[in-house]
Amino acid sequence: MTSTHTTATTAVPAARVAPDARTPAALPGSPFPLGATPGQRAGVAGTNFAIASPVADTVTVCLFDQAGAETQIPVQDNDADVWHVFVPGVGPGQAYGYRVGGPWDPVRGLRCNPAKLLLDPYAKAINGTVSFGPEVLGQDEADPGKPSVLDSAGHVPRSLVVDSGFGWQDGNRIRHRTSDTVLYEIHVKGFTMRHPDIPPELRGTYAGLAHEAAIAHLTGLGVTTVELLPVHQNVPEAFLTGRGLTNYWGYNTIGFFAPHNGYSAAVRAGRPGGQVAEFKAMVDALHRAGLEVILDVVFNHTAEAGPDGPALCFRGIDNTAYYRTEPDHPGVYIDTTGCGNSLNTGDPMTLQLIMDSLRYWILEMHVDGFRFDLAPTLARQEGAYSKVSAFLDMVAQDPVVSRVKLTAEPWDVGQMDSYDLGRFPPLWREWNGKYRDSMRDFWRSHPVGIGEFATRFAGSSDLYGTVGRRPTASVNLITVHDGFTLRDLVSYDDKHNEANGENNHDGTSDNRSWNCGAEGPTGDPDILALRARQSRAMLTTLMLSFGVPMLLGGDEMGRTQQGNNNAYCQDNETTWYDWENTDTALQDYTANLIAFRRAHPVFRRRRFLTGIEATQLQWFTPAGTPMDGGDWADPNARAMAIYLDGSDDPDRADDGTPLVDDDFLVLVNSWWEPLGFVLPATRPGAQWHAQIDSYDPAAPTGAAIRSAGDQVTVGPRSVTVLRSDRQLPSAPTRR
Repeated sequence: MTSTHTTATTAVPAARVAPDARTPAALPGSPFPLGATPGQRAGVAGTNFAIASPVADTVTVCLFDQAGAETQIPVQDNDADVWHVFVPGVGPGQAYGYRVGGPWDPVRGLRCNPAKLLLDPYAKAINGTVSFGPEVLGQDEADPGKPSVLDSAGHVPRSLVVDSGFGWQDGNRIRHRTSDTVLYEIHVKGFTMRHPDIPPELRGTYAGLAHEAAIAHLTGLGVTTVELLPVHQNVPEAFLTGRGLTNYWGYNTIGFFAPHNGYSAAVRAGRPGGQVAEFKAMVDALHRAGLEVILDVVFNHTAEAGPDGPALCFRGIDNTAYYRTEPDHPGVYIDTTGCGNSLNTGDPMTLQLIMDSLRYWILEMHVDGFRFDLAPTLARQEGAYSKVSAFLDMVAQDPVVSRVKLTAEPWDVGQMDSYDLGRFPPLWREWNGKYRDSMRDFWRSHPVGIGEFATRFAGSSDLYGTVGRRPTASVNLITVHDGFTLRDLVSYDDKHNEANGENNHDGTSDNRSWNCGAEGPTGDPDILALRARQSRAMLTTLMLSFGVPMLLGGDEMGRTQQGNNNAYCQDNETTWYDWENTDTALQDYTANLIAFRRAHPVFRRRRFLTGIEATQLQWFTPAGTPMDGGDWADPNARAMAIYLDGSDDPDRADDGTPLVDDDFLVLVNSWWEPLGFVLPATRPGAQWHAQIDSYDPAAPTGAAIRSAGDQVTVGPRSVTVLRSDRQLPSAPTRR
């Protein structure tokens, strides 16, 4: 393509240009803060508008009334590449956008086009959505080298001025230690959309999640922290809307400060902008119930897709500042996300946007942390992943962001170093993909190796122990939103994604799943019993492992997606929780597991127990003998006994009191037949009684007393936990 360098200032649509009799004259504004900030200037009430663009020649604030009429206000002041203006008489609820004039030269990565109404990158609320068509493209559809002259205002959403006031009541909210955390990953809409005890007008919304019926499930289950799939304002991809689908998960952000308006009961009731207070009320209610709130955030790419995608915000403001491009070909995007673009975290303007957004959600919206989607992309300042990148350094030094819970999805797409598990700095936790894969294989009796199981169970010291981190760096997971649910993991050998419209080619084919004898639904009682046992075994392993357990919302209920392992585009009963057909037995079992973990600090150790001196954690064969090198190397080994000493060098509570506990034996059998375990000689005189039996959860606990040398039969593919009480002074357990 030949370079076409024009200054796109002639395509501004006709509109009423302020000032006039109805709009007071604009005043010089302030370059800080960025965004639209209501307040006073020179004794006059109004709103300060500030937007950064080093490449713009002109910037126009566009105000819209309820009928959609547009008033254009030229921004005359620019300080340090920040364009700013104070508009008297403008207050909360005002709809607005920007038109940016400047160079148009796609080959050089310059894409300013004032025919396109752009969202404010710092908009605190957004009203409306995108109507895809040639109008939203920055380039001429017939000749992409030229700027489009079509006005996009009638096809794109509006930014809204927001009043930030709110009467918070969560001043004494609980902040759970990382070691005490039990994560619960949910989708705001899917969790509440079919709940019979939530009023219909609140289902699928922030207000629905704040409802007492939703909170009762969370607190009854015993989780400490809800991790919400993306709630930043997002729009679906054009190819999905063309199929009659949508981006249900929300990993297609366009507003990094704005709660998604599609999850708001207030917006649904005709109150644009009400999503902000509604989101705050949800967080407030969850906090008052003792629950933390973590957001899954998508700072790796935006909804503008590749260079031929829609011009909605960032592309038209400063394309090369916001997006990574080829150094010698700035018109070509670098895509490490699989979504068409990657945010340019090597640019100060983009870094400021990300850090300002994170601080906003902590300070103004009161969230407790973040899970970063495709996190290595954020640390690719110079191309390769680097733990000393500008983004990771800024997070570590920030006095606000560094103090909340931070979790990385430690992989991105298509690079030699895309799998960065174990490589994030000490401040960070990571989704442990090796834990997921190994535990899935172990429980379907694949020869993953008993040593691999033990390493993952004990906190993955191979990943985190050698770099000065703790077991709590590992976020342990069996299932998450991306992939099979737990029910489907034990019900399908293969994915069934036909409803996504891609001929079942989308989604991973490496699921490490097992259908237990029949593909999908079955009435065979033996297969159903086996599936239930497999589910309980994996949940038991998850809740007893060192690290931070994360439960996929609905797994405790037996939620199915009918074998769809990539249900990102299914906003329907495929993904909405089916509260009418809850597996109550599994739900009760899961709640008991979580209560057991929270009651016993020996399973929440904050240090690795490895080495010769680590008598607190010991490993035995089913014969009751200590594991030796040959036992660890046996490729056919599928069973072991794990001894945890609850009083030897325990962790300490906040007040310095030792977190002493009883002793436990965890008997693990992934064979398909029952297996006899000889109880090992541990503490002299130890008497053991059953606490958990994943094979038969109805088996009585605490009755039969066993001693060293006695034999205990563990059912096929199951876990049995035995407890030996110690006569110890009572000690507080942090809940």
